[in-house]
Amino acid sequence: MNNSYNISLTNQIIAALALVREQKPLVVNITNYVAMNNTANALLAVGASPIMAHSRQEMAEMMSIAGSLVINIGTLDTEWITRMLFAVEQANAHNKPIILDPVGCGASRLRTQTARTIAANANSLIIRGNASEIIALAGEASQTKGVDALDSSDSALAAAHYLVAHYQANVVISGEVDYIVTATQTISLKNGHHMMPYVTGMGCSLSALTGAFAAIGDTTGLAATAILAIVGEIAAEKSAGPATLQLNIIDGLYQLSADQIRQQLNIAVVS
Repeated sequence: MNNSYNISLTNQIIAALALVREQKPLVVNITNYVAMNNTANALLAVGASPIMAHSRQEMAEMMSIAGSLVINIGTLDTEWITRMLFAVEQANAHNKPIILDPVGCGASRLRTQTARTIAANANSLIIRGNASEIIALAGEASQTKGVDALDSSDSALAAAHYLVAHYQANVVISGEVDYIVTATQTISLKNGHHMMPYVTGMGCSLSALTGAFAAIGDTTGLAATAILAIVGEIAAEKSAGPATLQLNIIDGLYQLSADQIRQQLNIAVVS
């Protein structure tokens, strides 16, 4: 793909960030206990407005005013499953995009089946997962160790294309190389840093950020993925280890400029 198209994609990402900061969309998160604080801080830092809403009693009201719904199955149980499915119904009723983070899909039958049920019920769906989760969600054999991926993001591309067709979804594969897979194109992003997987909830934060950008119209996952990867790359340069990286990523999301995006973005259209 020619360079002018890459420039166009870069400008789309910059414009999306400006719009999130301007509109401050409300993002409803049904997410896990481990990453709740991290994801809320990431959303605030990028300019969005997070709410961690887990009660069925308020979900209809929340989805009437929210920009998107993020469902993360990281700390799953039966009570949460019914709440998640009700939230999906409400998001559908209000035509709001739904972001599914199938944490640990493939590690247990409960997680795999729940993720597939949520995906099947969502009308406007973005799936964001690591390679092993994407492969397992598609019904193939994946290599998982709890919630960690043992598969490469390249190896999940076929599974991602299946999910796009089967659920009419857009798919983000996180890994050493990130992929954005839609019905019309596949984009690769080669940013980020090898220290990022050592911070718990990094993928969860990406799913939450994907919700913020979906709320302002980017339902591909491209802007969120590119921005977090660039910020991680910049933050790693001044971080002694994972603890300071986490802090510097939050600061980086808050400080990120259009010039930094232009300078750092490593993007290619695969197909």
